Amino acid sequence: MATLTVQPPLNPLEDPEDFFPQRKPKRNFLPYLLILPAAIAELLIHIIPMSLGVYVSFVQLNQISIRNWLAAPFVGFANYINGLNPAGAIGAEFFETLLRTIIYTVLVIGFSWSLGTAAAYFLTSRFRGQAVIRMFFLVPYAVPAFVGIIAWAFMFNQQDGLINTVLVDQLHLLQEGPFWLVGPLSFFVLVIVSVWGIWPFAFLLQLAALQTVPHEVHEAASIDGAGRWRTFWGVTLPMIRASNVVLLLLMFLATFNQFNVPFVLFGVSSPKEAQLISPLIYQFSFGTWNFGLGSAVSTLLLVFLVIVTAIYVRLVMPKEKSSRA
Repeated sequence: MATLTVQPPLNPLEDPEDFFPQRKPKRNFLPYLLILPAAIAELLIHIIPMSLGVYVSFVQLNQISIRNWLAAPFVGFANYINGLNPAGAIGAEFFETLLRTIIYTVLVIGFSWSLGTAAAYFLTSRFRGQAVIRMFFLVPYAVPAFVGIIAWAFMFNQQDGLINTVLVDQLHLLQEGPFWLVGPLSFFVLVIVSVWGIWPFAFLLQLAALQTVPHEVHEAASIDGAGRWRTFWGVTLPMIRASNVVLLLLMFLATFNQFNVPFVLFGVSSPKEAQLISPLIYQFSFGTWNFGLGSAVSTLLLVFLVIVTAIYVRLVMPKEKSSRA
């Protein structure tokens, strides 16, 4: 006689997994689909051209072999050795231009940061006409870059430019108008025009950062007897340190790779005293039709920027994390 065994009901407290069987999570491909266009664009715009540039730096590519550039003769590190040899004409010009570009970057960032920070700090105080002055400060940023640089080129013209007209004909400070766009003065013109174009960017970021500082902090510092200058250096500037870290890095990358200002201001060939590294690469590639050398110098410039950026982030970012902790 068969016996009927009745299974007791499952108790969820004894074995929850048997009572509530786990379901395998479904893979969600939506995030991958959303970033797919950006990944394809990054591949087409940056990764593939950068890889081709590195390849070209190892071949002898000129106006003759460019028709069949894949069959250009492989020269190994000859282009890099040629560019880094300080005893050669190309290497000496490269290092001289690199040093000049570093000095130019330090001057432009220093003046732009100082002007932008001072203007932003000035506009944190409420007064009549504040909005008008803020719009006036943003004029260089609103004007198209090429239009502004061409206007500066006209003003610095030696024959009938506004600068020489004021200095010679109106103020009688000089007997004859100097040549601003050629010779040693061209470097200072380059710095002035570059600062004019980039300082509103520093002004905007600093103004946004200063508006995040609570007003009570300034009031507390004032009650403690701190003046405005001491409050800025001791209280305000440390509180916007994170914004300054990003601002200085962006300004460094934009200024060191500057090409538009010297190209529009001086034309295809910049004066020797105002030659920067990006126009020099253009000269190597399209002036002498030595695309291999131009690509090698471009790769060296990329490596230099990556190293400087990594050192900067390494030195600054950990301090920011520790201060937050």
